[in-house]
Amino acid sequence: MEDEVDRLVAAWRRERPDLDVEPLEVLSRVSRLARHLDRARRIAFAEHHLEPWEFDVLTSLRRAGAPYQLSPGQLLTQTLVTSGTMTNRIDRLTKKNLVERLPDPSDRRGVLVRLTAEGRDKADQSLAGLLDQERAILAELSGRQRAELAGLLRQLTAPFDNIP
Repeated sequence: MEDEVDRLVAAWRRERPDLDVEPLEVLSRVSRLARHLDRARRIAFAEHHLEPWEFDVLTSLRRAGAPYQLSPGQLLTQTLVTSGTMTNRIDRLTKKNLVERLPDPSDRRGVLVRLTAEGRDKADQSLAGLLDQERAILAELSGRQRAELAGLLRQLTAPFDNIP
């Protein structure tokens, strides 16, 4: 079965036989898959009236376990945004009654961001919808193939995730 990347690689090999275009065979497919995944995620989140960034914040809090709260700094680390962006996001989620700000008992000047019951429900429902979309994307692969692919992708991404 031929795909768009096969055609792209063949064209580059014809036009630039002096270049080794082998990386395109893997990374162009990863890039195209990322676009399809982004589309599927947006569909899953839209069904629950969430933006992707809202899902990221809500599920970061949900994964923290009871009482489902983190400091803004911890949220920054998990979502990879600036402090100004995170403040804006917390404000917007607070207005939607999905999170609340609480004083940090261990730091008089600090605050904690806690998931509300409504926020927890949104996180749980949108995760279930996302997993349905992602299962559909992976449906062509066997369990062994999914495990193998996950291991190979982990090998590629781990160095980026472990930069001090």
